[in-house]
Amino acid sequence: MITVRLDPQLEQTINNVARQMGISKSELIRKSVTEFIEKTDKPSPWELGRDLFGKYASGQGNLAADRKALFKEKVRAKR
Repeated sequence: MITVRLDPQLEQTINNVARQMGISKSELIRKSVTEFIEKTDKPSPWELGRDLFGKYASGQGNLAADRKALFKEKVRAKR
């Protein structure tokens, strides 16, 4: 068993939401904690793609800063 101290406003919000959903406050809190844990256990997008990032580097470190000029250069070269 766990005891949690809540501020009055949060406790009232929990009461209202539980009533609207037709479930007990305990069930609402259980569902909320379960959902939170499931979300935090999932790997982040960075962790999922870590082995792919930077894999196909161009060798140019200025691509973001000079993107407009580089794009114009490529367009002119095709003419």
